[in-house]
Amino acid sequence: MLKLQKRSGDHPDFAGLVLFLDAYLAEKDGRDHDFYNQYNGISTIKYALVGYNENKPVACGAIKEFETKAMEVKRMFTLPEYRGKGIARQLLAELESWAAELGANRVVLETGRKQVEAISLYERSGYRRIPNYGQYIGIETSVCYEKPL
Repeated sequence: MLKLQKRSGDHPDFAGLVLFLDAYLAEKDGRDHDFYNQYNGISTIKYALVGYNENKPVACGAIKEFETKAMEVKRMFTLPEYRGKGIARQLLAELESWAAELGANRVVLETGRKQVEAISLYERSGYRRIPNYGQYIGIETSVCYEKPL
């Protein structure tokens, strides 16, 4: 049974899962990884969520302030052996609820074109594709999404 806990970006369980995420993305993104990695630090993340299975951290995600009334979903990851069980969908829904509690009326996110599982999750969860924003403008390997809350 999954238990979700609110954490900060410097919590050791969140930081540990992010290390696995970064290794996974380095392999998946190949030479594009360095570009993306520069925008994925966790030191400025105030709102992180960790999913636990029998007290073991198995999934994570975060939100950070994007602009007035909007939050950006960041650092979504589930350990490979726990995928396909609905954990990411549950985690994403909780991040959206948390964003709304914090006063956001929409969430945005960026993912890589090669992240087909992530793209499928976001589209099934009601996200719609938007033009690339911020540092992702003009980056052909990025896709951006938003969802009203």
